[in-house]
Amino acid sequence: MEILLVAGGTPEQWPVLDGQEFDYFVGVDRGCLYILEQGWTLDLAVGDFDSMTEIERQKVQKSAHELQRAQAEKDDTDTQLALALAFEKFPQANVTLVGATGGRLDHFLANLWLPLEPRFQAFASQIKLKDAQNSIAYFLPGSYSVKKAAGMTYLAYCCLTPVTNLTLIKSKYTLDRVDVAVPTSYASNEFVGETAEFSFDTGMIAVIQSHDHQ
Repeated sequence: MEILLVAGGTPEQWPVLDGQEFDYFVGVDRGCLYILEQGWTLDLAVGDFDSMTEIERQKVQKSAHELQRAQAEKDDTDTQLALALAFEKFPQANVTLVGATGGRLDHFLANLWLPLEPRFQAFASQIKLKDAQNSIAYFLPGSYSVKKAAGMTYLAYCCLTPVTNLTLIKSKYTLDRVDVAVPTSYASNEFVGETAEFSFDTGMIAVIQSHDHQ
């Protein structure tokens, strides 16, 4: 099961998407309208919808197969609520989150750190954040090989937590069993082939592939 979760960032910030690659579409607040504008099915609409006009709210209510309306004042963001609902319904699904990395920095950090929350940690490897310049994947301790994504230039290993025994090979810059005491981004690395390999024993890492603004 492939789920596309669309937050409120405008489609100009999205990566190139093929709607046929996804089985289920979740809209977060204004992201619901963006899904409908693309001609996709709005399977689940989540949010307080306070950024919409009454006409826009009615359109979402009529089009959504399921709607979960949240209170404007709440502990969770709309994106947190949507992600929790997605995994509640489909625990084995892969979730691609778009519209979540542009605009306000506090929103971006809240979305970047989502897999660190205890309720989402078990799903970390199933979550990806993407925009027009970046693709972010999450990894728990283990050994991995990552494939170079089309159009991407740079490779970064972002330690979201302290990490032990971090080893990077088959990258332009390598490490050998390094302990990382504080959250650190090993940025501007590069692939030397079609794949790169890394391993670590504790913590969580976000692997970011990116390219310069065009």
